[in-house]
Amino acid sequence: MPALIIAVANQKGGVGKTTTVINVAAILAEMGRRVLLIDCDPQANATSGLGVARRDIGASIYDVLVLGRPLSEARIPTRIPGLELIPSDIALAGAEIELVAVARREKRLTYALEALADDPIDYIFLDCPPSLGLLTVNAVVAAQALLVPIQCEFYALEGLGLLTHTLQLLRRELNPDLAIAGIVLTLHDARLTLANQVVDEVRARFGDDVLDPVIPRNVRLSEAPSYGLAITEYAPTSRGAIAYRELAANLDARLQARAAGLIAGSLA
Repeated sequence: MPALIIAVANQKGGVGKTTTVINVAAILAEMGRRVLLIDCDPQANATSGLGVARRDIGASIYDVLVLGRPLSEARIPTRIPGLELIPSDIALAGAEIELVAVARREKRLTYALEALADDPIDYIFLDCPPSLGLLTVNAVVAAQALLVPIQCEFYALEGLGLLTHTLQLLRRELNPDLAIAGIVLTLHDARLTLANQVVDEVRARFGDDVLDPVIPRNVRLSEAPSYGLAITEYAPTSRGAIAYRELAANLDARLQARAAGLIAGSLA
């Protein structure tokens, strides 16, 4: 089976998107999966969160999307065996302007990923910026499935209708086969009634697409990126690490069991 390409996206910022993609990718690699994480966000938080310094980057996803360089030139290993990274760079912030006049600009990443067709990778994760700009569009067009983190707060309830509309729009206009890999509920504080209401509302709206467990609000999860470490490296026995291990295992089981359906776009 070719690699499963999963865009991790939410047009709202601050929902734990990059925390989720770093830790899920790292844990899947620790489980023996071969994983490539592509940082498509100009803020480069996934890059720094995996301990890669800007001075150590020779080529980035900017060079791939804008300059047409092959992915192999930007692909670097991480400390975690089985996990590789295509880093981002601040230059990516200008990519949307630079690509305006380029033909089929929304498929630049799709074309670049074609070079990995015979590569023995299990998962390719695309960490998207918190917007629906051209970078996110490139990721969604290239992806077979969408992983959506949702923060357990009031604005998540307000955004549920918008999220549903956005999914329909992406399928109609860009990628009719786009599936839902799962919805991840993040930053949950069980002491707050509102947080529990958000969990109930999201489960009622999206049903089996909501992945278990809910990710708790955890200080260790907030601290780990500043050390350039995944949570399982920084605080392996913390509540955050335990939750993300279970989440990654559940996501892996779901995707492997439904791989053929995912590639065909049959997940709902």
